[in-house]
Formats: sequence, C-alpha cells, structure tokens
Amino acid sequence: MPIHSYEPRNGHGLPHDPFNAIVGPRPIGWIASRSAAGALNLAPYSFFNAFNYTPPIIGFASVGYKDSLRNIEQTGEFVWNLATRTLAEAMNQTCAPVPPEVSEFELAGLTPADSQLVAVPRVKESPVAFECRSTQIIQLQGANGDKVPTWLVLGEVVAVHIDSALLRNGVYDTAAAGPILRGGGPADYFSIGPEQLFQMRRPV
Repeated sequence: MPIHSYEPRNGHGLPHDPFNAIVGPRPIGWIASRSAAGALNLAPYSFFNAFNYTPPIIGFASVGYKDSLRNIEQTGEFVWNLATRTLAEAMNQTCAPVPPEVSEFELAGLTPADSQLVAVPRVKESPVAFECRSTQIIQLQGANGDKVPTWLVLGEVVAVHIDSALLRNGVYDTAAAGPILRGGGPADYFSIGPEQLFQMRRPV
C-alpha cells in the first residue's frame, strides 16, 4: 500500500498536520485555576492524560506560557473537570482569548463550586472533577536539547468528585458520563457511547 512519509522538521506536506489526528481522539484537560491575586481561569487543553495510579497523577501540556500555567506556578493547585457532550458549547467558550482578569466561568455561564482541599473551584455543572496539587512543571525540549515553548504540568489528584448517577453497582460508567474527546481536524471532536464498548480480559 502507498505510504505517506515525512520528517516533521521539514513539514508534513498536507493541508492539516496529521499528528493530532493520529494521536487521538484525546481526552480534554478542562483546567480550572486561580491566580495569586484571586482571578479565576478555566481553559481546555487537548494534550492531557492520566499518568499514574498510586498516587493518582494527571497532566496537561500548555503550548505557550498561558494563564493556567502561570496560575499553577503561583498557587500549586488546579482542578480538572470532565468535559461532556452537554457542556461542549460551554467548554468551547472557555477557549476565548480573553485577558487574565476575565473569568471564563462567567464568560461561559458556568458555576464555580467550592472544592474540598484546594482553593480552586470546580465546575458545578461537570459530573466529575479532580482536585489537584502540582507535583512537577517541566519545560519540554527537542531531541537536540533545545527548549521548546511548551510546559508539562503534572498534579496529584487529592480529591475526586463523581455524580453518583454515574456509579453503577459501584463501577464508574464511562459512556453514561458522555465525555467528549478532541480529534485532529481544526474543529473535530468525538463522543463516547455504549455502542463503542467492548471487553477484553488480560491474559493470566
């Protein structure tokens, strides 16, 4: 079969960079933070995932030095909120390029709800939230050792909030939560439903 091959440093030769589409769909890091001065920020990050079980550690990458990164550097705290299909439009509103003093909670019509262990609020409308304390902030670098303007923010999950309706016999129902995931095109997202579920046991 014909293969399209390229070296990223020389360009991909396509109408849109395929990298994000290949590594996807990706869960969304909908990150709430608060500045040292108290200003609230809420922003979605498509480079996001979980990295450890015990302690639970999640992380997201800020491509560019953005408000979320600066706030977390100042306070050491953030909250991840689950972006769902019903909250997709509100989540998209929080992408708006607004000054640091503008709260994306207000911009998107979302309600800040007090967290249990951190000073950053969670999104009340979201069915799942992780309260986090920053553990590492790492500026990424290329294979040649040159720093790139992207920072990986890792945080330990210190408190978890789950809508009880999503717990079926004590097991979290991923599909029922209606999570959305980022695709690779300029505006592509995906949703998850029960029809995508299949089970496969590990070999023993």
